[in-house]
Amino acid sequence: MAYLAQYSPVLTAETAAHLLRRATAGPTKAEIAAFTGKTALQAYTDLFNNINYNPSPPIVLKETSTYYQQPFVTGPFRGENNFDWSSYVKYWWHAQLIRQDTPPSLLEKLAVFWQNHFVTTREMVSDYRYVWRYLDTIRQNSLGNFKTFVKAITKDPAMLLYLNGNENVKNSPNENYARELQELFTVGEKDFAGNLNYTEDDVKAAARVLTGWYYTNHWYEGSTTFGSAFDLNKHDITNKTFSAKYSNTTITGVNNTTAGDTELNALVDMLMAHPEASKFICRKLYKWYVNPTVTQDIETNVIIPLADFFKSPANNFAIEPVLQKLLTSDIFYDVDNIGAIIKSPLEFIGGSLRHFGFQVPNMATETVAFRKYFSHLDWQMYTMQMSLIDQPSVFGWEPYYQNALSRAWIASSTIALRNSYCDQYIWGWADVPVPYKLQINVVEWAKSLQPNFLDTTLSPAITTDAILEAFSEKMFVTPLFQTQKDFLIDTIMMQGIPRSSWIFEWNAFRTVSNTPSDPTYTNKFNAIRWRLEPLMRFLLKMAEYHMF
Repeated sequence: MAYLAQYSPVLTAETAAHLLRRATAGPTKAEIAAFTGKTALQAYTDLFNNINYNPSPPIVLKETSTYYQQPFVTGPFRGENNFDWSSYVKYWWHAQLIRQDTPPSLLEKLAVFWQNHFVTTREMVSDYRYVWRYLDTIRQNSLGNFKTFVKAITKDPAMLLYLNGNENVKNSPNENYARELQELFTVGEKDFAGNLNYTEDDVKAAARVLTGWYYTNHWYEGSTTFGSAFDLNKHDITNKTFSAKYSNTTITGVNNTTAGDTELNALVDMLMAHPEASKFICRKLYKWYVNPTVTQDIETNVIIPLADFFKSPANNFAIEPVLQKLLTSDIFYDVDNIGAIIKSPLEFIGGSLRHFGFQVPNMATETVAFRKYFSHLDWQMYTMQMSLIDQPSVFGWEPYYQNALSRAWIASSTIALRNSYCDQYIWGWADVPVPYKLQINVVEWAKSLQPNFLDTTLSPAITTDAILEAFSEKMFVTPLFQTQKDFLIDTIMMQGIPRSSWIFEWNAFRTVSNTPSDPTYTNKFNAIRWRLEPLMRFLLKMAEYHMF
């Protein structure tokens, strides 16, 4: 295997779907068709060129508010609206991830990766303006230079609040951010062999480098500006010496107003010169996009070469070329990596919405519908333990750092919630307004498959096999086995009755479908519905834990 060599075959429907499932929240059938026949590089380039870094900002969504439909993230702080408005930031990001009125791009799914890497949370940060700026910092830097990204995150007011950077002052340093900067953000706690990458003294020294930074105007009613600043009087101006893990580097203390940035730059340069830093980042990207299991073979032939490229003088820690190399590689399209990850709630919910073509209400013109739609989806994500911008800890969502990896998304409690979510597509119980009702009309779908629906004489009835093929098209990563198909048709759809009776029931429904006033219409309609709904319901439940 060539591992990182560029994948040369043109994309089939299956490999196009694989790329779109991994690089976005999930593909529509039209997107799969549009990417079929492209080369891996052409497909990646399209996803990159489709990025919009600055869509319209969130607006106030509650119709009874004085500020209804007005942008709010840059205006004066309004404490009484803080909870609602920070929720609207989340809804806005949900919409960017699953909307279908814009072409698919790399940005939003990658931004989820980075937000789960550089964790702060809406609940802890509280101030909606801080949450918005933090999210914007993530999105603007997702494909930029990693060193620049680390510096921006370090000074971000939300991060300064979340990891106590404002409490880090000379003579009384707070080590919280200095520890996570090394353990979670740059070098990683241990190398692939399990050796520690830094010492406790390194944490203490890094904390001293970072003394003096603070955030401004947090939760300050009516304030129109906020951000981060540096106070030289609270900064430790002495030299900071690190361990042999960092080649005994000394960062010279600075005693002027540039000290904060000067020493931060030196710290980031030192961290990224660590031999494990580039491998740590590339390993996380591989787990996110390719396979959550990294073997010694993958470490040797993928992670190390990719990391060497990442930190090479020619690339100098640029993120986008690394992502391009990974997502156009042989290893990404290797058959063993297709269907190797269990769907997260984002991929499960967002992917199903996009697969079935459920449109997103327009935020500006269908504002109430937009609020109800995303309030519902946000709650579903929360109950399935993947609330956006609200991770349970600084480590992020558990399946991305614990040993169980993506398998941890499936537990006795979450599988029941996934089952319930699937049921809404059949029963339509979600409180989402028409025409955005989250319900699959299986009878109308089946009717659309039947040529000359009303002509039972010259147009033979569509078969059970054709129904199953249409209902399950592009739903699974790998084709269903014939035994699975037979079970779905004979046991779930026909409930033990011979398939031939379907022809009779279907044609009987066709004869009265144009005359709902016919006394037999309801019985014949229900006979069809009671065949199709269990079939779709079972397919959905298969798909809810099917790997992607």
